[in-house]
Amino acid sequence: MNRSRVRGGTAWLALLLLASACLFVSCEENGDGGAASEPAPTAERPTDGESPPADGPVKIGFSMDTLLEERWRKDRDLFKAAAEALGAEVDILAADGDDALQIAQAETLISRGVDLLVIVPHNAEAMATIVQKAHAADVKVLAYDRLVRNANVDMYVSFDNVRVGELQAEAITKLAPRGNYAYIGGAETDNNARLLKQGVFNVLQPRIDSGDIRIVYDQWTENWEPANAFENMQAALEANGNAIDAVIAANDATADAVIEALATRGLAGKVPVAGQDADLTAAQHIVEGTQTMTVYKPIQSLAQAAAELAVKLASGAAVTANRSIPNGKADVPALLLAPIAVDRATIDDTIIADGFHSREDVYKNVKE
Repeated sequence: MNRSRVRGGTAWLALLLLASACLFVSCEENGDGGAASEPAPTAERPTDGESPPADGPVKIGFSMDTLLEERWRKDRDLFKAAAEALGAEVDILAADGDDALQIAQAETLISRGVDLLVIVPHNAEAMATIVQKAHAADVKVLAYDRLVRNANVDMYVSFDNVRVGELQAEAITKLAPRGNYAYIGGAETDNNARLLKQGVFNVLQPRIDSGDIRIVYDQWTENWEPANAFENMQAALEANGNAIDAVIAANDATADAVIEALATRGLAGKVPVAGQDADLTAAQHIVEGTQTMTVYKPIQSLAQAAAELAVKLASGAAVTANRSIPNGKADVPALLLAPIAVDRATIDDTIIADGFHSREDVYKNVKE
């Protein structure tokens, strides 16, 4: 007798008995006494982006530069409400201007299993590494309001920041068509600050070339800090013997610092000042007469659009862009919304009419 063949037959019989036992247990666990049913198919995410997937809600991570400014707290609350209304879960972390912390927080959001990462970058270049890490984890990235540079960002949603700068310059040149101009920029690391400046100089350059306007001071504001903007404006006034005819500031927080610096020399309300973001303080300055204008970017529209795009991207649905924005590495599909210039004549019909700020808050320092 061939002993190897006997041993092989015995092993085969043992395996057959084991398989039969497993089948019996499987039938018993199904409780129907018959063959085990096939596993249920894995639920797929919907393609319309309007509702969460069948296996649970879409999870969105929101990595924010800062919550120190009023404007960004509004973005946070509006985006969260809009995304949750679409059935998503939102996990928000803010770094308050710390690049290393924002990168670490974004990594934390990715590790928590988010389906999509929304980023408001503090540093447009530094956050490129997070886009790479997100994609390695099969997580898409939506840049919110500020573009991440040198990375394959999946989508960008913002206002037309070049147009914001153009609106600022158009308003100020109507009041000061000639003279000495100071430009108080935003953070050099923020791509939006560069776009704003581009828009401003689109309007100013022909007047500079003709000699009507002289740029006597032009400086970035490190980290968008108002204290740095104040020092910049003081330096501009000092260098020019107070002979500044107009100031364009990159946002309302820097404009507020400009106005403070002008006030130390008795010039607040005498020198036209432009800002943007429609902060409450800026709205108050406008009705008080110390700030000429701001640019209103209806954040409700931005947050709603971003939430809808985020849910669609996370669900694998198609999204629609109206622009393609180069970021140094790719042409990023973008949805850009239209900004609105606001001054004393239009503030009631824009910021207040929309409920962005209440009339009571805007006019609280003004006797009507």
